[in-house]
Amino acid sequence: MAATALALFFVATHFGEVSQLVKVVSLIRTQSLEPVNSRAMLLGATKGIVEALRDPYSGYLDDEQYRSLAQQISGTYGGVGLVIGLDEEGRIKVITPFKGTPAHRAGIQSGDLIIRVEGQDARSLGLEGAARLMQGPPGTPVVISVQRQGQVREFRIVREEITIPSVEATRLPKHPYIGYLNLTAFNEKTPEALRRSLEELKVRELKGLVLDLRNNPGGELTAAVEVAGYFVPPGPVVYTVSRRQTVPYLARGNKLDLPLVVLINRGTASAAEIVAGAIQDTGSGVLVGERTFGKGRVQKVFLLDGGAALKLTTEKYLTPSKRDINGRGIEPDVPVPMTPEESARALLRAPDEEHDRQLKKAVEILAAASKP
Repeated sequence: MAATALALFFVATHFGEVSQLVKVVSLIRTQSLEPVNSRAMLLGATKGIVEALRDPYSGYLDDEQYRSLAQQISGTYGGVGLVIGLDEEGRIKVITPFKGTPAHRAGIQSGDLIIRVEGQDARSLGLEGAARLMQGPPGTPVVISVQRQGQVREFRIVREEITIPSVEATRLPKHPYIGYLNLTAFNEKTPEALRRSLEELKVRELKGLVLDLRNNPGGELTAAVEVAGYFVPPGPVVYTVSRRQTVPYLARGNKLDLPLVVLINRGTASAAEIVAGAIQDTGSGVLVGERTFGKGRVQKVFLLDGGAALKLTTEKYLTPSKRDINGRGIEPDVPVPMTPEESARALLRAPDEEHDRQLKKAVEILAAASKP
């Protein structure tokens, strides 16, 4: 009933535009040389309404696209293991490859521009179309062409069942008094996985901790808040701001009493930026590395008839000091730039104290902090 009333209000207040739309549909149906599919026209109109938002993170999802998204949310899907977004010019950009996936092993890197998928122009496919084309049954190949530093490179990658990783934990081989936590995504299982990892590390015996958020594309907001609670004092971790209200999400007081260094890079995005921003704003640790991706928007998925869905940006988030990092990212406290090739090499083995300059800097900071 409410939706019907809203539709009637829309028609009444935008009668001229609606009349124009009806006229266009009528002309196409009566004058077009090619046969017309009414359902396709209506679907195109629906997609056009969402595209009018000019929001790279919002989109209309048909039933197949929604099933694909649901698979990713559940943590398992058939594909190559890439997280993609749009840059300022509307080009499809690799945010990060998940570590250990076919795309990562093939050498695709954060910042690569995807220009073709299976020979089709990526910009014509759009963000959702390109993602859907890269996904498919495990064992089947897909050809992805990327542009990197002005050069085009082509990768033939065999899809696998992608299980989105969550937490990897160890002690540094050369500095066993320092714990190393690599968070590669945020899902509903991440907080519990982190708790178990901290127990296995025997954190009370440690003198410092490295939290590696590089190439972490983010995930669930609530998971990020729970994770941040291990590293920041009680209080706001993040604020979400919608049209109607501002809501603080609070840490509950599980903070570890350990010197902390957080590794970040341009592949650190979304929920990972929430954690990094909270740690920086509360002075709970030192951020080392490069400026983060800069995704400070929250999306919700609304189910529609026929298995379709609307993915819509409904909120923005602010760090505890009320910073809006969308499009700006978070600057590290200690900048340590690395070339794409160095980053790719370092992340093939984790942790690599010899070749990973950002990790080496983290060790230096923690070693100095542990001296009496």
